[in-house]
Amino acid sequence: MANIMEMTDRQYQRYEYGMVNVPATTLNFFADFFGVTTDYLLGRE
Repeated sequence: MANIMEMTDRQYQRYEYGMVNVPATTLNFFADFFGVTTDYLLGRE
């Protein structure tokens, strides 16, 4: 996934472990990639 998003493995791991806040543009990318809503990714659905 880090390669697809053109970021380092370490940066992607920080997202996975909740060490940094995910920017809205990245959240939208994840939602589009996985075919879900941003609310689903945030656990609001």
